[in-house]
Amino acid sequence: MKATYIDYSETQSFSPAVLGYLDGKPEYDSFISYRPNLEGFTALLKNKNVIADRQVLLKVLKEQYREIELQENSLVGRNIESLSGESTYTITTGHQLNLFTGPLYFIFKIVTAINLASELKANFPEKDFVPVYWMATEDHDFDEINHTYIGGKKVSWTNAASGATGRLNMNNIGEAIKEYTGVLGLTENAMELSNLIETAYSQNTLAGATRYLVHELFEEYGLVVLDADCKEFKSQFAGIIFDDITGGNSFHNISKSIIALQNAGIDAPVNPREINFFYLTEGLRERIVLQNERYTVLNSEISFSQNELKTEIQNFPERFSPNVVMRPLYQEVILPNIAYIGGGAEVVYWLELKKNFDHYQVDFPILILRNSALIDGNKLKNVLQLLKLKPGDLFKTADALKKQWVTAHSEHTLNLQDEWREMQCIFEKLKLRAQKIDPTLSASADAVKARLSRAIIRLEKKMVKAEKRNYADSLQRIDNFKRQLFPKGGLQERSENFGLFYVAHGKSFISSLISNFKPLDFKFSILQAE
Repeated sequence: MKATYIDYSETQSFSPAVLGYLDGKPEYDSFISYRPNLEGFTALLKNKNVIADRQVLLKVLKEQYREIELQENSLVGRNIESLSGESTYTITTGHQLNLFTGPLYFIFKIVTAINLASELKANFPEKDFVPVYWMATEDHDFDEINHTYIGGKKVSWTNAASGATGRLNMNNIGEAIKEYTGVLGLTENAMELSNLIETAYSQNTLAGATRYLVHELFEEYGLVVLDADCKEFKSQFAGIIFDDITGGNSFHNISKSIIALQNAGIDAPVNPREINFFYLTEGLRERIVLQNERYTVLNSEISFSQNELKTEIQNFPERFSPNVVMRPLYQEVILPNIAYIGGGAEVVYWLELKKNFDHYQVDFPILILRNSALIDGNKLKNVLQLLKLKPGDLFKTADALKKQWVTAHSEHTLNLQDEWREMQCIFEKLKLRAQKIDPTLSASADAVKARLSRAIIRLEKKMVKAEKRNYADSLQRIDNFKRQLFPKGGLQERSENFGLFYVAHGKSFISSLISNFKPLDFKFSILQAE
């Protein structure tokens, strides 16, 4: 695939807050550590204070990879081993355990992390950088992850689920696999992906299935998959867990940051709770709240005094699960991390967190917006040329594109601007004449002019509509590519699964993304089949 790059602003799909961050506006400086460029990484690497226990990290990762047979001299294995060295750092992205990886941006996040690690290695050859996919195994929102869309078809996993999704077994997954693989077809690439899906989801848990699938897709690029639902990791975080639950530090710090962001004109997408942890056991992940001087687990009979809470955290830290505003801090405590790759909403909510990081004396990573792309399949590769559209035109509404195309190709002049200018001159003369007779008639003249202006606009629309009927075939092509490239009226990457693109291109689909994504350029990619 070949790439065309356009500014994110041209897509009309990213918030002003994200665009302001990418533009390096000074009002963002107090909410970040360093700017997302090589100069920022130079400064961060010079000052980075790693508090992660590298030996624990190495031990846990080796245990988690026991069920995966790494190839001889595997880059993944070498990357895991390198994490024990003081000059190795991680580049992390994270996401929920979406069924069959869910929407395309799941894949895009990981590719961005891989490419950033490579780019940093090229610029800082004396150091090593390991791309990490952080599986959100503790998330409990099954309804968000139990489906995907492939070729516009919704494929769902029907299952009675509760507790952390990473711990779910693979009961009743067979029908979803059958539906998904049925869409893929019977080509060689389709059969390869079908076999991969079936093998991955034969693992014992959803975490195991996701690890296997992601590993098989990205092993050659050295991606390390990490499950932080782990007692050894939580033990490093235990002191912060107790301090934050009992002191409400994250609530106070993040609330202050939200006010500061709003004062800077930046909308904050996530609000903290007074306690930002869940209690986690098999089949249970419920919020902890303070009620009647006891720390109570909602929808259960579990509660603790402050002393009992301290003992529980010391003995069973794995039972305390951070929510969306505390998970980033947990990540930075257990990893030697220098960058986080996130989508637009993620980058903005991370801006709320730096004050809390400072409170706990944990280094804040550089925030990188993941690469975004629109992928143009073989059937559509000639649309731009045929309709004589520029890449940025793709993001206009279908109606706007049709009007633009008809106006450009019609043999007739479809706007009445020249005629309206002539009529405005006439009205000025009429207004002057009316004023001489009676000054109060000036308003009447303006009212007649306004009514005529609206009539002219309506006539223009009717002329364009009539001419559209003469170009029905070309305009139908616009409707067709808009439906295919923008499913459900939104960006393709936010709903469509990677499966059919893998079927069309095989493993070269991933390698094309690797070749074309540029993490620090911050451009939207339009990828077209050659």
